[in-house]
Amino acid sequence: MQDFEGKVAVVTGGASGIGLAMATRFAAEGMHLVLADIEEAVLEEAAAGLREGGAEVLTVQTDCGDAASMDNLAEESLAHYGSVHVVCNNAGVGARGTMWELGVNDWEFVLRVNLWGVIHGVRVFAPHLVEQDEGHIVNTGSMAGLVSVSGTGPYNVSKHGVVTLSETLYGELQDAGSNVGVSVLCPGIIRTNLRNSERNRPEHLRDLDADAVRARTEKTPGFSDTVRLQALPAEWAAECVFEGIKANRFYILTHDDHEGQIPRRHDAIQNDGNPAVVRSTVFAGGPIER
Repeated sequence: MQDFEGKVAVVTGGASGIGLAMATRFAAEGMHLVLADIEEAVLEEAAAGLREGGAEVLTVQTDCGDAASMDNLAEESLAHYGSVHVVCNNAGVGARGTMWELGVNDWEFVLRVNLWGVIHGVRVFAPHLVEQDEGHIVNTGSMAGLVSVSGTGPYNVSKHGVVTLSETLYGELQDAGSNVGVSVLCPGIIRTNLRNSERNRPEHLRDLDADAVRARTEKTPGFSDTVRLQALPAEWAAECVFEGIKANRFYILTHDDHEGQIPRRHDAIQNDGNPAVVRSTVFAGGPIER
């Protein structure tokens, strides 16, 4: 895509972090926005700020892990604007702990948002984009979708799923001769609220008290205040996304210094080696966050 003025962008997880930064960047190009998030009050606050800057914004409270809620997001977006051109499946959560500490609810909490949210986003919007033969889908993965980081099992699995989903979608669009583009965003450590995603865990998936969750999270390497200060701003990730869409770039990485981890993994596979132990502290001294 090269022409953004007057086009429509849908952003899930759009009330904060990378989602809000992407929406702000799109608005600067004259795009109309659909902002989706599970947190209604924060969503409306974010939309108010964008409207003050002159953007046209539709807000839709959305649980990205719920099929009916995502159906509703697509229906409201198309009913309001008549068309959609950029879809950013961005909403995400995390759960930390070793594989033997994590329970079923931890896995379901992460996978239903990080993976099923993207599955639903593609399911409900891709048919429209393919039919109009125009647009771009951006799925937010992570460096944790390209390498495996200790202490973030559900997150790693969800983000590896997003990467292969996006690669498969790319191939299918190519096979169909479609002009619709697709990218997978794989950021390293970015300043977001991912660490506090427990605030959005549904009640039926809560099986630990707040103190237990905090203790399990804090003992996972990489959560020092110094590390969080080293994180890049969400605006940088948003700029990478915008430039990636313009260039029709598939893999969008935010940190050049992390790319060395990828060939290390491939070398181990090709040479019958063992997996490299990748700790969160490898990434700019801190955790991979989205």
